[in-house]
Amino acid sequence: MEENKDILKRVYVVYAVIILLAAGVVSRVIYIQAVQGERWKAEAENLTRKVVDVEAVRGNIFATDGSLLATSVPYYEVGIDPLANEHFDNDMFDDSALALANGLAALLKGKSGRDYYRMIMSGRAGDDRFVQLAKNVSHNDLQEIKKLPLFRLGRYKGGLIWPQTNKRERPFRMLAARTIGYVRDSAKPIGLEGAFDSVLTGVSGKRLMQKIAGGVWMPVNNDNEVEPQNGKDVVTTIDINIQDVAENALLHSLIRHNAKYGCVVLMEVKTGEIRAIANLTRSEKDSAHYDEDYNYAIGDAREPGSTFKLASMIVGMDQGFVNPKDKVNLEGGLHMFYNLPMKDSHTPKKNDVTVEEAFWESSNVGISKVVYRSFSKDPGKFTDGLRKLHLHEPLGLAIPGAGTPYIKDPSDKKNWNGTSLPWISIGYESLVTPLHTLTLYNAVANNGTMVKPMFVKEVKLKGQTIKTYQPEIIEQQIAKPETIEKAKSLLEGVVQHGTGAFLKASVFKIAGKTGTAQVANNGAGYKGKEKITYQASFVGYFPADNPKYTCIVIVNAPSNDAYYGGAVAGPIFKQIADRVYSTNLDIHKPVNVNAQPLIGSVLPEVKKGAIAPTLDVLKSLNLPVENNAMSSGWISAQSGTTKISANPIGIEQALNNNQMPDLTGLTASEVLFLLENKGLRVRVRGSGSVFRQSLPAGTKFNKGTEIIIELAS
Repeated sequence: MEENKDILKRVYVVYAVIILLAAGVVSRVIYIQAVQGERWKAEAENLTRKVVDVEAVRGNIFATDGSLLATSVPYYEVGIDPLANEHFDNDMFDDSALALANGLAALLKGKSGRDYYRMIMSGRAGDDRFVQLAKNVSHNDLQEIKKLPLFRLGRYKGGLIWPQTNKRERPFRMLAARTIGYVRDSAKPIGLEGAFDSVLTGVSGKRLMQKIAGGVWMPVNNDNEVEPQNGKDVVTTIDINIQDVAENALLHSLIRHNAKYGCVVLMEVKTGEIRAIANLTRSEKDSAHYDEDYNYAIGDAREPGSTFKLASMIVGMDQGFVNPKDKVNLEGGLHMFYNLPMKDSHTPKKNDVTVEEAFWESSNVGISKVVYRSFSKDPGKFTDGLRKLHLHEPLGLAIPGAGTPYIKDPSDKKNWNGTSLPWISIGYESLVTPLHTLTLYNAVANNGTMVKPMFVKEVKLKGQTIKTYQPEIIEQQIAKPETIEKAKSLLEGVVQHGTGAFLKASVFKIAGKTGTAQVANNGAGYKGKEKITYQASFVGYFPADNPKYTCIVIVNAPSNDAYYGGAVAGPIFKQIADRVYSTNLDIHKPVNVNAQPLIGSVLPEVKKGAIAPTLDVLKSLNLPVENNAMSSGWISAQSGTTKISANPIGIEQALNNNQMPDLTGLTASEVLFLLENKGLRVRVRGSGSVFRQSLPAGTKFNKGTEIIIELAS
């Protein structure tokens, strides 16, 4: 009996323990559900769902006429969830997948229908929830893909998945590429893209994603939870037509002279607006190929050479020490300063000349002697005068990468010596960027008012201007009015009588200064004949009697037996100036302001072109026009005996239908803008306007199609 009681006791104890354990488990379950349930639910949710950023479309960068310089083009990664529709049996899915595969092959041209079919069916057999079918699909192709069998059922029934990415593209490719710039994760921001990154970027949106089988993340909803706010647009001061001329003129000259690099800047006198800026560097792999990989115009601070002589003359004249009619002896082109020879680049025709004649011929001896005799007792007055011209300080540009200028000071005993004054006077022992030099010459053209170089005109949002940029004055008057007039006369004399005489034959007056600077070599200085290189330059303005534009041209390390500024840089200046003058009616003097419309005679022929500038030209010539194009972007104009009829030519309509329009009569820049925006690869031959195209009008094309355009004058 006692034994049985003892057994029962033990059984009760076991039961009690089991009951207590069960109660503990139940209470723990209740506690977790009641108290911690939301927490663990959230933890589980976090493992299968997440919120991701949706990239906003980056704003565009425009030229001053509205041409696209940089834009974000949407591209898509197209994929399929083969298990999206549970109601499809295998036979039904097989038929639809085959039709879809053939449609993709016909549209994308990348793989065969069999390849696409194999990819889809393999994914379905392996229970994959995402099968990538194509990358970098354009927006237009995506719209066609959505119409294909299976995909036309939508995302959830058809399984179509299309994550979007935005790719930054420059329709005009190399034109002003360094000034337009870029923003990359692994590189320092460059150009306008970098300077206006916060304006262009916009605000990212939010999208809820869910992880499905296979570790694939898919959107939970059709729409974003928070829509992105697209970036704002930046309108630059660049004129794409002038930019095209400047870039090509520089490129051809660099190739002809086998030069290392070069730059060109064209600036509007009154406003400081930069109309063109080109920077080209010779490729190390191919000496005939040049790229825009550094902005020399704003960043290359170096000894400017003879173009600096204008600054020396302004300082001397403004302080009353120098008069252009003063006499100076050139000593056969050689003078000694502290046993160091100052030489002219060529033997002068005569020794006894005026200061202005020495300037016209760019005599190093003449200018250095004049400055030395004026300021040797107090060189600080000379360097203070240079500082008044703002040659020592940054210009505060809208884009990053500006070089640091440097003007020596006599108080710096470590770097100043007896020869510093004469050598500074002719453009050595100082560091100045091309844009600093241009800004000084522009101030002379602008009657002494120095304006800041300007790259951006306005910021827009959805086509509406939200911010404008006005010209900024650096110095209201850099020198006395009489000094500025003398400086203008000196620059005109260079072209009329001196080293710039090659520009004298122009139909409009040009004023400017040639420059040929000897470039110091690392470790070798200026010694060693085989190591000497030069920098050729020309900077000036036109028309000289009513300045509208200033321009600087720099060509570094030219070879092929030519290195003087007049021979190398001058022709580039002339080509740009001629083009600007011929296409800008505001520069021309009116021939007959009271001219009557030409009625009763055959009117002039008019080329195809964009509607706004074409009608502006016809209106300025007081020609009778009947506008049948309304707001059409491109027109042809037929001349009759009583009027010129402007008619739409349907270029945009043809391109929107992926059909090649008739391009005859358009310029190279117009063709590049139209066709490269549609994804075509354009090759241009010749110069002038289009007279032949390899794809006839009406031909269907796809993205990536190549077309050869032949031009003739």
